[in-house]
Amino acid sequence: MTGMATHVITGAGSGIGAAVARRLHARGDELVLLARDAGRAKELAARFPGARTLVGDLADPDRLSWAFSHQTLPDRVDSLLHVAGVVDLGQVGELTPKTWRHQLDVNLIAPAELTRLFLPQLRASRGHVVFVNSGAGLNAHAGWSAYAASKHGLKALADSLRQEEHANGVRVTSVYPGRTASPMQAKVHQQEGKEYDPDRWIDPESVATTILLALDLPRDAEINDLTVRPGR
Repeated sequence: MTGMATHVITGAGSGIGAAVARRLHARGDELVLLARDAGRAKELAARFPGARTLVGDLADPDRLSWAFSHQTLPDRVDSLLHVAGVVDLGQVGELTPKTWRHQLDVNLIAPAELTRLFLPQLRASRGHVVFVNSGAGLNAHAGWSAYAASKHGLKALADSLRQEEHANGVRVTSVYPGRTASPMQAKVHQQEGKEYDPDRWIDPESVATTILLALDLPRDAEINDLTVRPGR
């Protein structure tokens, strides 16, 4: 991406999302950061001076359109970066519909709805949609059914969107990070009953590098799928 671009980012508060936002902010790009409530929006605005915020709760995708109708959306969007996600582990025999629904709402339905809402701007700019998926979006393991299902669904969303919007010049990339040192990973270890050592896992900055690589690739090419595994 050349010149000053405008990026809409979810999950900029921590982990991979924060790393990506820092990098794009440092190079002078415009940021529009999605926050679940006004308090969170204030924190993000303070952390990234000059960034704009949008308030909308990914856990309630039915209300995103209504929430945005009361705010000013950016006229131009060069990239939509879906980085936010939630995880709750559990055996199929124990997971409740509420737990399933929460992960499907945040990890799959909200990205689909956000993409729908920003598609006009993305088509106009011949922009880029990046889905930060997970290794669980390619392989499901015991205890990971609901999260993996939401991420397998996210892969399907990205693959369909890529084919639908190719003629409009919209690029679509899925990034599949392995375990990354982040608050989410700390929670996973807690749920697994394991000790958490961030040094064993991928640095969020390394995943951010792969996302910027996809964004900055010349227009004659598109990275469809990028798997990032721990190197240690």
